[in-house]
Amino acid sequence: MHKVKELKIWKKSILLAKSIYILAEDLPSDEKYGLISQIKRSVISISSYITEGAGRNSNKEFKHFLGIANGSSFELQTQLILTVELKLLSKEKVQLAIDLLNEIQKMNYSLQKSIEDKFSILNTNI
Repeated sequence: MHKVKELKIWKKSILLAKSIYILAEDLPSDEKYGLISQIKRSVISISSYITEGAGRNSNKEFKHFLGIANGSSFELQTQLILTVELKLLSKEKVQLAIDLLNEIQKMNYSLQKSIEDKFSILNTNI
């Protein structure tokens, strides 16, 4: 088990969620049950899956949930791109969130790789 509140990736995913909720306030109200709802679900999923994985009993399970969190991050990335493409938000307004999201995606990949490397070292020593 990992102490999730000490994980930088978790802290950044919480920061991202806050920024996405602020961005969502600028989306048109007719998107309340469409894009806004989907964007909020995606961003919440990132930190939630990191937390769920950190609370599991093995690093293998943690890595699995990091993979799911990564999927949610790419889902969010697509939704943010759509807000710009549909001219619902300006690229400048969305860019900071996309930059933070890219940083989280890189951290997620690195953390998964680190867990995988530890797992393979353990298996070769058996």
